[in-house]
Amino acid sequence: MTQLDAVVKPKTKRSKRFLQSREPKLTENEKSAMLIKGGNTSETVTQALKDLYSLKKPNAVTYKKKNITRPFEDQTSIEFFSKKSDCSLFVFGSHNKKRPHNLVFGRMFDFHVLDMIELGIEKFVPLKDFKNSKFPEGTKPLLVFAGEAFDLSNEHRRLKSLLTDFFRGPTVPCVRLAGLEHVLHFTALDGKIFLRSYKVLLKKSGCRTPRIELEEIGPSFDFVLRRTHLASDDLYKTAHKQPKALKAKKKKNISHDAFGTRFGRLHMQKQDLGKLQTRKMKGLRKRRGGDAERGPSAAKKARTP
Repeated sequence: MTQLDAVVKPKTKRSKRFLQSREPKLTENEKSAMLIKGGNTSETVTQALKDLYSLKKPNAVTYKKKNITRPFEDQTSIEFFSKKSDCSLFVFGSHNKKRPHNLVFGRMFDFHVLDMIELGIEKFVPLKDFKNSKFPEGTKPLLVFAGEAFDLSNEHRRLKSLLTDFFRGPTVPCVRLAGLEHVLHFTALDGKIFLRSYKVLLKKSGCRTPRIELEEIGPSFDFVLRRTHLASDDLYKTAHKQPKALKAKKKKNISHDAFGTRFGRLHMQKQDLGKLQTRKMKGLRKRRGGDAERGPSAAKKARTP
């Protein structure tokens, strides 16, 4: 909320509800994205924006009119549209001779541009070219990232975070097996990023666990990484800061491994193993005098008259 909104008081109940919806919350709403066409776009870029809108809706806003702007040079128009539509994610499509079939993925923080990554479309198969059944609208996708570049390169790590933020879908407490219908697979290989979309088919396997098959349903993208505008480490850390009310209280002596298994640590006093109770056996029984040294058979013969 800007300083002007904090000074001006609402005059109607409708404006009061609107300002309250824009105030910071402990649990933020699901992030929406706006898809913007540049001053000059190609048919490939226009169709790509439509398919990205199909993957993101209903949490997406599309601007059909052309907007003459350059996000890497002037970001004021992008920030204006972000505040107007209350969207924290955006995709800007453009086309020119120097950078043909261009898409700029970005996200906002406090209605200011945080990250921007420019991707060029080298190969594109639209959603309409796949003649098969599609997933329902609003389905939460399963995101898969493959390739060492997503872990080694700083730009690819930030791209992975941006794509996760864009396609993650609604936050749900649990997901049933039949609800895993859509898979988005991102592969980083030889300086390119490949995006594939699959539908999960549950087939009969003869047992309780079904056999899973993947059917490509589109769209299909082959991207090449171009320009980047990344936030500084301090600003990036500030954008990920969580309020204290949402931070889970740390429990003592409880830890988790990489697979989520819960471990507990118990602290006990030092034990005296000499007083440890064991199973009573005749062979371990103590004997008097030298009977124990000579053995049980010799002690028995000594007692017989």
